[in-house]
Amino acid sequence: MSATLKSLRALADPTRLRIVALLQRDELSVHELQEITRLGQSRISTHLGLLTETGLLTSRREGKRAFYRLNSTADAAAHEFIHLGVRGAQELPESEADQLNLKRVLARRNEMATVYFNQVAGRFDRSYGPGRSWQAFGHLLLRILPPLVVADLGSGEGLLAELLARRCRKVVAVDNCEKMVTFGARKARQNGLKNLEFRLGDLENPPVESSSVDLVILSQALHHATDPARAIVGARRILKPGGQLMILDLVKHRFEQARELYGDQFLGFDEGDLHRWMEVAGFRKIEISVVAREDQPPHFETLLAVGER
Repeated sequence: MSATLKSLRALADPTRLRIVALLQRDELSVHELQEITRLGQSRISTHLGLLTETGLLTSRREGKRAFYRLNSTADAAAHEFIHLGVRGAQELPESEADQLNLKRVLARRNEMATVYFNQVAGRFDRSYGPGRSWQAFGHLLLRILPPLVVADLGSGEGLLAELLARRCRKVVAVDNCEKMVTFGARKARQNGLKNLEFRLGDLENPPVESSSVDLVILSQALHHATDPARAIVGARRILKPGGQLMILDLVKHRFEQARELYGDQFLGFDEGDLHRWMEVAGFRKIEISVVAREDQPPHFETLLAVGER
């Protein structure tokens, strides 16, 4: 088969078009391509192998990781095929999400703090150390918190809000369950937390004054919202200029039982959707990354999304 026919055959698949369009921006590892496209590793590797075989891509190794890029030394015909492939990829329904996820992945490369955290976290459980625990580290980190005004939206009974109230200037905990609000408020009084206030309300329109808080937290709460995009807009409304939104939630999954077991409205979220909703709401300096993966089925993954008003 001629090189021309091989290239045409290689670019006849939508997934391979997506890969070519992503690699036009920068080289990417298999793991990064998997994170961007949400496709399985074996599927990604198969497509990369075919594109490399045709001479459209080249690869290099860095430790255990392989990075792929467009072949800069390819002939003029190959460059023409690549150009057509990129145009074709832009017409695919996944194009917008791919570009948002690519932007996020490349931005994260520059955040060395994430790398350091992953290295520390990877070592943490590897060897026993007397008195060393995430609980102890949590107390240490709480001492670093500045005197912020925080809104904990979808707070439930207020476990996180209680912890934050021990260091923050004020914490407003909002939940749409009257029993939860009553229970949390009673417990706050019992613990002498006068700076912790519970309010009954929903995520989409939190009962908090506009431009009044430094930090909004949505911790495993957004997937309970009727309209997640509207909830993010509501979070921005109550933030002071320069304030931050932090979202901890599940990566999109297929564990349908979560609707009945936990009352979830959404089965997690795509990073691309979260990025788009935050961008449309007016947030800047958006960073989204997967920060935890469960070892046991259904292997839930947790992502952290951060944005600044």
